[in-house]
Amino acid sequence: MTTSVGDDRSDQAVAARTLGSIVDHSLQLEPVRKIDLQYGDWIVVTTKNSTYSICFLGRDLYAVSGGWFDQQSAAPLTVSVNGCTWGGSAIKSDILAAPGLFLEFGNRVRTTRIQQVEIHRGGLDPHQFFN
Repeated sequence: MTTSVGDDRSDQAVAARTLGSIVDHSLQLEPVRKIDLQYGDWIVVTTKNSTYSICFLGRDLYAVSGGWFDQQSAAPLTVSVNGCTWGGSAIKSDILAAPGLFLEFGNRVRTTRIQQVEIHRGGLDPHQFFN
């Protein structure tokens, strides 16, 4: 099953600069929550400048390729995900991705603004793709 999240509200995140506006905006998000992921779920995150393929390995670990990871010849790299930011230091740590926000990986790599998120469910075995 594939689910796609993304719409024109991503530009609203630009206005979320005060704590109050960040809280208000967080209530409108269509996030992919970490707690909802199952081993082998694939998440494709399209940002302003790149596309990331993220496979959930369990225990807040993800095999990531695309974007910065491909540019550094480090893909696939197993990393944690810190969460998503509004472009500053406020981070929503319970989500993997949401349109309009910036994804921050455990190695401190932060993406450009997320445009779209696709979830591919089905318990794929990550080892068949990354070996």
